[in-house]
Amino acid sequence: MRTIHTRKRTVAVSAAVTAVLALALTACGGDGSGTKSAGPANNSAKTATSADGSKPADAAGTTDTATTGGSAKTVTSNTGTDTGSSKSGTAKTGTTAGGNTSDSYAYKHPCKSEDLSVRVYAREGSATQHVIEVNNTGANACGLSYFPQVSLGSASAKDHSGDITPLVPSGLGGAPAYPVKPKNAAIAVIDLNPSGGNGVTWINELNVLADGDHMPNAEQLNFPLGPDVKVLDPKLGLYRSTIADAVSSMQQADSKS
Repeated sequence: MRTIHTRKRTVAVSAAVTAVLALALTACGGDGSGTKSAGPANNSAKTATSADGSKPADAAGTTDTATTGGSAKTVTSNTGTDTGSSKSGTAKTGTTAGGNTSDSYAYKHPCKSEDLSVRVYAREGSATQHVIEVNNTGANACGLSYFPQVSLGSASAKDHSGDITPLVPSGLGGAPAYPVKPKNAAIAVIDLNPSGGNGVTWINELNVLADGDHMPNAEQLNFPLGPDVKVLDPKLGLYRSTIADAVSSMQQADSKS
């Protein structure tokens, strides 16, 4: 009889525990859906706060507005910076990267041969005039002498002491040098035979030193002239920014350099 009594107590206890668990599940929503939905909601709030970049998450509206506004400003700022750098080249040629395009800088920094490209070609519309074009290929402005150092001679001559030098304008003065900005050219024009008379015919080469005041003669460049060239009392003008102005200056040449 005692054994049977013990079993009844055990069954009663088990039934009581089962009833308590059933009540607990009912209070939590039956299938536990309330607890599962709370997890993602909390995670979403945390994600929005951390993506904002340390914005306080005390108000959802403020966080959303700041996030949207911040993104728009960031894109605009980045686009502006990239475009400015790539189009204007400020980062490459400005003072930040060591470049300087001012005339005052050019006056104190003579041009170097490695930063120059020199061309010589016949002036269109003239049988006796040639254009000497000196391009600044460097990152900084630089200064040249008022006119290039020029001589006319024979490419086969061993002694160039007899080479002919042109007349240049007199009464020079003013700025200490002719400034040339990056990607710009200094232009001078020489007329080999202004009068069109019977000049010497043995000359077949034009020798050019871009800056006779600061460059050694070893940096002189030689340019062949076409056939049947006659040289008589040649004239050379000052450096100018256009061919027309260089021609006008050449016409004022009246003295030996």
